[in-house]
Amino acid sequence: MASSDASAIFAPGILRGRVALVTGGGTGLGKATAHELARCGADIVIAGRRADVLDAAAVEIAAAGPDGTVSAITADVRETADASRLINEVLARHDGLDVLVNNAGGQFFSPAELIAQKGWTAVWRLNVQGTEAMARAAYAAAMGKRGGTIINVTLSPHNGMPGMAHSGAARAAVETLTAVLAREWQADGVAVCAVAAGVYDTEVMVKYPAAVRSGMSRAIPLQRLGRPEEHAWLVALLASPLGRRLSGTTVTLDGARDNWFGPWPPEGLQVDGEVPVEERRPVA
Repeated sequence: MASSDASAIFAPGILRGRVALVTGGGTGLGKATAHELARCGADIVIAGRRADVLDAAAVEIAAAGPDGTVSAITADVRETADASRLINEVLARHDGLDVLVNNAGGQFFSPAELIAQKGWTAVWRLNVQGTEAMARAAYAAAMGKRGGTIINVTLSPHNGMPGMAHSGAARAAVETLTAVLAREWQADGVAVCAVAAGVYDTEVMVKYPAAVRSGMSRAIPLQRLGRPEEHAWLVALLASPLGRRLSGTTVTLDGARDNWFGPWPPEGLQVDGEVPVEERRPVA
């Protein structure tokens, strides 16, 4: 994204005086989101598991000259106690929390029959349990008393994600959770939305096999990957006053990928007759 301190879309200061927490904010779409919310005037806290990555991202965002403050907190959203600690640290720094972006998530590329139970559990813990833990902690400590907006990041397409059955199932669960929480918490002034993200051209893409990366845009009717700032603009819109009107909904931004019904595997994806599987890092 550009380093300008002004948003290319929104009025100056539209989020001035608001506090926003972005999980997974050190890289990819999370960092792009934090940049845009900062441009809109919000005080930003980014969170993740790697302190060095977070610190570098915070310095980068602050260097763009936003109106509000930028800081980082190391935390593991998969752990309920750590999620609560993270929210409490944000409140200690800012005496409030207005926007929570549950961006932290992840998966790996593999045919369903090759996903081990450990892999299913890991994806579920991060994408579903982490989102639920953060939403509940934010509601209990801050938003249940004064309102706020929770934005959950999920994935498109919704008509099945071959090669990512575990992630498709987890993200569907988060979208249902989004609708339920929006209904249950609306009386307390809490809006809960979801953004179903398509495939974006970020540094995170290098983790996937080369054959998968090269074929990604072919599965998108728009015929190109998304730009990180496009996702960030949508999140900022949901964080704005208009976002409250969209509570309970999932907004899909994917270049019409949800409408694609091509063959699986796509032409040219197989290598020596097999679909490539992402290499996994050993678990410590």
